[in-house]
Amino acid sequence: MENYLAELYEQDLLKLKDEIEKFKDESNIWKNTDGVINPAGTLILHLLGNLNYTIGSIIGKTGYVRNREQEFSLKNVPREKLIADIENTIALVKTSLQGISQEKLEETYPLEMRGQKSTAFYLTFFLAHFNYHLGQINYLRRVLEK
Repeated sequence: MENYLAELYEQDLLKLKDEIEKFKDESNIWKNTDGVINPAGTLILHLLGNLNYTIGSIIGKTGYVRNREQEFSLKNVPREKLIADIENTIALVKTSLQGISQEKLEETYPLEMRGQKSTAFYLTFFLAHFNYHLGQINYLRRVLEK
């Protein structure tokens, strides 16, 4: 199971990187539009913070300490830094999920967020969460750069 989970996370992180690279005007990464609260840059920080914590720290034991408030308060992080952070997160996810056993996937995930569920459930849930925000980022890019 771990091979396809790591592959799916890498695939979607590469899509995220591609979205950021497609912004013609870098300043648009930090703009929103009517009905959208968070700009793409904020969503990227949130996604990376989430994966670094839920996969890196909890599963990979990296020691990462999440500052969720900062994910939503930082502004104007340069595109190059965001891309480097995405690339680092790809490596982190691959390392954290490398060799994870079926038994480990079936164990209860160490953090209770939506009840006590398996690690496999939460890894799937986090991937769905990632894709929800990836779609928002794609929408923002297309709307802001008509």
